[in-house]
Amino acid sequence: MHVECKLFGPFRDDAGVENVGGENDPGTTVGELLRALEAKYPPLAGRIVDPDGDGIQGSTVVSVNKKYINHLDGLSTELEEGDVVRIAPAVSGG
Repeated sequence: MHVECKLFGPFRDDAGVENVGGENDPGTTVGELLRALEAKYPPLAGRIVDPDGDGIQGSTVVSVNKKYINHLDGLSTELEEGDVVRIAPAVSGG
């Protein structure tokens, strides 16, 4: 099953790539995908998935098909063929 994954801002800069999608097993969850990305791109390690819990690190924003994962099943959200996962730092200001 193919899932597209896009990195934005410092995540893209540190990984050296913007699109990191690829083939995944059916039933792969967002958490499994994110942990695999952190393993594949060492500069991302510990910056996406909270290593002490089961959530997202700090103010990182993760969405699947433009829906925030905290409005879905969090890291347990199952991915499907053609899904687009986006990982970005939160933006704030006035």
